[in-house]
Amino acid sequence: MSPRSPSVNEELRRRSRERLLHATVELVAERGYEATTLGDIADRAGSARGLISYYFPGKRQLFQSAVHRLMHLTLAEALERPPRPEGNGSGRELLARAIDAVLGLARDEPVLMRAHMAGLLQQEGFVQCDEQQRLASLLHATVTRFGSPDPDTDYPLLRANLMGAVVAALLPGAQMPLERLRGELFARYGLDWGQGRPPPGAAWDDAAGAAGPR
Repeated sequence: MSPRSPSVNEELRRRSRERLLHATVELVAERGYEATTLGDIADRAGSARGLISYYFPGKRQLFQSAVHRLMHLTLAEALERPPRPEGNGSGRELLARAIDAVLGLARDEPVLMRAHMAGLLQQEGFVQCDEQQRLASLLHATVTRFGSPDPDTDYPLLRANLMGAVVAALLPGAQMPLERLRGELFARYGLDWGQGRPPPGAAWDDAAGAAGPR
């Protein structure tokens, strides 16, 4: 049997890494971060335990990469969702979709996102990885399409605003309603409540521009 080509080996490594990331998201969502072990993740992914250390320095780095992958896939899907926004207002619609995608993860995956935010606020902060860079690229492109004159400055501000909203939505004992957080973000960027994917049943006040639910 002839040896595999470098491209085949690279594809196999990519798939193996993605299985580990996917298994991490599944298990932490089911059990929480502390109750999920690297052995559990390897078993769920059908991989050898030692393979994790080949790709990731430790559990926190693996988890952050897994959540960043989930975030950039969710964001990409929202930005590409038909109908594709076109014309002068497309940047506003894309930014609305980006905000709703991130807030939607706080709503749909609270265990994952709470653990993720806790990790970011600890000493290691952001883990620089391919998944984080893909997420950053999507958000940077969205700010550019929105019409920012200085995307390199405005992208980190958008990221901070989104992170702050997620923390406020998930802070134990002091959660703020996602509709209110969405309204504040939409008002900050001058977006209309009906753009993006509004929460079901929320009213839209045309006269107030970016007004939230009444």
